[in-house]
Amino acid sequence: MSSRPTVKPLTFDGQTSWTVFKTRFDVVSSTNGWTDFVKACQLVASFRGSAAEVLQGIPADKLTDLTTIEKALESRFGDSHLTQFYRTELKTEARRKPSRNGCRCGTTNEPGLRRVPLDVRESLSAQYFVDASRDEDMQHSTRLMGAKDLKSSLAYSIKYDAARTVSKTSSSVDLSLLLGKAPHKTEIRGKLDASIECDPRKVHHRIYVADITDPCILGQDFLQKFNFTVDLEKNEIRTGGEEIPLFSASVQHSKSCSVLAKKRTIIPARSECLIQGIPKVPGQFRYAVTNFPNQAPQKGVLVAATLVDLEMEVIPVRVLNLKNKPKILDKGDVIATCEPVVDIVARPQEFSGAQHLQSTLENLQILNEEQRTAVKKLLNEFQDLFSTCDADVGRCNMTQHRINTGNHPPIKQYPRRLPLARKEAEHLVKEMVDNGIIEESSGPWASPIVLVKKKDGSTRFCVDYRKLNEITKKDSYPLPRIDDTLDALNGSQWFTTQDLKSGYWQVEVRPEDREKTAFTTGQGLWQFKVMPFGLCNAPAIFERLVETVLRGLSSEACLVYLDDIIIVGRTFEEHLNNLRKVFQRLQKSNLKLSPKKCRFFQKEVTYLGHVISAEGVKTDPGKIKAVVDWPRPDKIHDLRSFLGLCTYYRRFVKNFSTIARPLHKLTEAKSNFNWTEECEKSFNSLKQALTSPILTYPRTDKDFILDTDASNEGIRAVISQNIGNEERVIAYFSKSLGKPERNYCHT
Repeated sequence: MSSRPTVKPLTFDGQTSWTVFKTRFDVVSSTNGWTDFVKACQLVASFRGSAAEVLQGIPADKLTDLTTIEKALESRFGDSHLTQFYRTELKTEARRKPSRNGCRCGTTNEPGLRRVPLDVRESLSAQYFVDASRDEDMQHSTRLMGAKDLKSSLAYSIKYDAARTVSKTSSSVDLSLLLGKAPHKTEIRGKLDASIECDPRKVHHRIYVADITDPCILGQDFLQKFNFTVDLEKNEIRTGGEEIPLFSASVQHSKSCSVLAKKRTIIPARSECLIQGIPKVPGQFRYAVTNFPNQAPQKGVLVAATLVDLEMEVIPVRVLNLKNKPKILDKGDVIATCEPVVDIVARPQEFSGAQHLQSTLENLQILNEEQRTAVKKLLNEFQDLFSTCDADVGRCNMTQHRINTGNHPPIKQYPRRLPLARKEAEHLVKEMVDNGIIEESSGPWASPIVLVKKKDGSTRFCVDYRKLNEITKKDSYPLPRIDDTLDALNGSQWFTTQDLKSGYWQVEVRPEDREKTAFTTGQGLWQFKVMPFGLCNAPAIFERLVETVLRGLSSEACLVYLDDIIIVGRTFEEHLNNLRKVFQRLQKSNLKLSPKKCRFFQKEVTYLGHVISAEGVKTDPGKIKAVVDWPRPDKIHDLRSFLGLCTYYRRFVKNFSTIARPLHKLTEAKSNFNWTEECEKSFNSLKQALTSPILTYPRTDKDFILDTDASNEGIRAVISQNIGNEERVIAYFSKSLGKPERNYCHT
């Protein structure tokens, strides 16, 4: 019987190092004197867990073949293919604790190196040593030397550092030393004379270049030389009468918050997974970047920097387990910290510097300095709400336009001839393509285009969608009555009007319906990505959208008619607060305003063709001038246009129907166009009547006075109220009677 001792074999479950287990197993095998067959059987018997699962992939006739088993285990759990993993891990560790010349990291006893296989430990130690240096010149020089082990790298770096020091100290030039907060000097790499712009000042100063963590530091010499005053209480820097907001890193970091694991999670060894985290937000910031927690109970894990929205109840966090065994994160464990996203530019873009909003500030002359400052601050806060150019159009995230044509077959119309305007059409198409308004189409639908000249000489691009509208299921969402809208403005003292930038184009068309908007110019087929003008349901869709966006804001705060919004207030403070609420709603829905068409904090504004003030409603002088200057019509079309404009303001004209009756007779189907003295009198009377006094707002705390009158030609009424010892007209009403109606009793 042999006297050789018997050693019990170990077990391997795949959670520990295969290389270490294999080394120990070989020692046990040699001690016990096993043959390859016995060694293979003992090896198979020692497997547990995931290691045993590897055997499922080995053919049955190979389960006693030692070479096959070892290759399978090496492939699954071996370290030979993890060299790059260890290299990356060590590089990350070196960056976290860099050394000036790498000497502090010049040892193979570093925790990260202990797990590295022996056959590559020396080469990785040399790389770790070089990566740990903060001196880039030394890094590059050492790499060029091609050092293969730690000893060679260390020796060369010492020689390099000594030679450079001798070179500098032996020269006759002055040396500048920059002392950091750590007890060692910060080496200066160079210097330059730079121009520094602190709007509106521009100064020149010598700048030293060094290895520091901040992009730039302005020292005490700079602040004293150019008379800069730092006011920490107000968190600003003052110079030359200007106040520059001060970015305070300490203030921002104090707002950091922890992210807790939502549920218990197991991260496999050397694996990465996405974990659900719950932000514990102490500050008032929204967007943040996840980072590794400073005081982390979780060792051996890394957290990927990710931009997250802290308004979300659950945020995703990418976590990497660096260990050779699974990592358990219990519910409530701190897995990351969040730092607020801040603008690295200390001074935000001033509202007064934006050309597209300059006119807005010029229209605030009626405000005092304190009020102007408050408005300027508000507009600065919501700068991104205003369109900066024609291409800067919002994209609403709340709805999409649907074109419901049922089972009707596609409509295809041929393009109309545009021989004199073809270049203009091509230019407009290219402009819309560049701005993301239209795209190429390959569907069966097609409608023709029409180019219309505007008053300013530019061209309006229109598509004739009449055939498409005929087969489209109509949306019955109502538009508000203009007179009801105006009456609701009672009691307001401050007014702001806003207009959405290319309002319809801020609403996307459903992708499956875009081909129905296709049009052709004779040079290709195009379709709209956004809601075009001319669709029958566009007004209803848009009115519903804007009312939904502003839902919950009472009529005492704002009123809406399509893309025209009016914000009101009884006091300046109330108006400012109402405006902020509207801005927040528009910003959240990703809608944008046209700054050229916005009027802020006015006592009198033009809205829906009327002039609105605290006193009441009156006609728009611009529209009335068009009526007053209207030449005598010589055909029915011109007369109908004139009557259409006058009828819009009929509530301002007493006995409107009676005055306009001779003109209406000329528009009847069987009437000949015969301009008489009676028509001339009616024509001039309407022009004169539209310059009538202002109409007041109805008040629910006062009695209404209703005066009515009737004749064989028509009926008339006036509604008014006694306000301030004076009877003020609210509205006029009149109606011409048809032939059957003239037979009715007057009472």
